This record gives sequence, C-alpha cells and structure tokens, in this order.
Amino acid sequence: MKLLTKAVLSKLPPLGSQSESADPTFWVKFFTPDSGWTWFAAEGEREESGDYRFWGYIIGVEPEWGTFRLSELQSVRGHLGLPVERYLHFSPKPFSQTVWTGREGGSL
Repeated sequence: MKLLTKAVLSKLPPLGSQSESADPTFWVKFFTPDSGWTWFAAEGEREESGDYRFWGYIIGVEPEWGTFRLSELQSVRGHLGLPVERYLHFSPKPFSQTVWTGREGGSL
C-alpha cells in the first residue's frame, strides 16, 4: 500500500501551520493492522533528504504529540510482520472528534 498519495500531500498543511490551534485537524491516519499503534498526521512536509516529516498525535506505548517520518512508518512492522497502512476511509477531523479523550489512548 502506498502510504502517501499526491491527493493526501496536496491537503496536508506545512509543519507549524497549526501550532496555535487548540484543536488541530488531522488529515491522514496510519496504523499497524497487527498491533495497537496509530499515527494521526496534522501537518507534514518534504525534507531536504526527500523524506517526509509529519507532526501529529501518536498512540503507541503512551499517547503523545510529536513528529515522525515516512521512512520510519515504512520500516515499522507489527507482531505478525505486517507493515503500516494508511486508513483509506479516514476523513479530516479535528483532534477533539478523532481521539477519544475520555480514556487516554483510545481512538475512534
């Protein structure tokens, strides 16, 4: 599966563009189908190296805001060796409508 498409990249705001937002919008969701990791990208841009760097919300060992790279997503494998996938039916939503904040770590 292609993790990034031109359509996704054309909508993804550049890094730092939502830094003042109390409720940033997520534009793409990545996940491991055979483990509990999820990455929600709110911003992203191509680096000089050609890799893409994203900023968003990561649900893994502990939920946290941070940066991650496309190359990192491409190298991750879950418990059964399956690669990270892009959730094809994800539509852009703000944090408050995407991540269930009643229990840290849960996601919709």
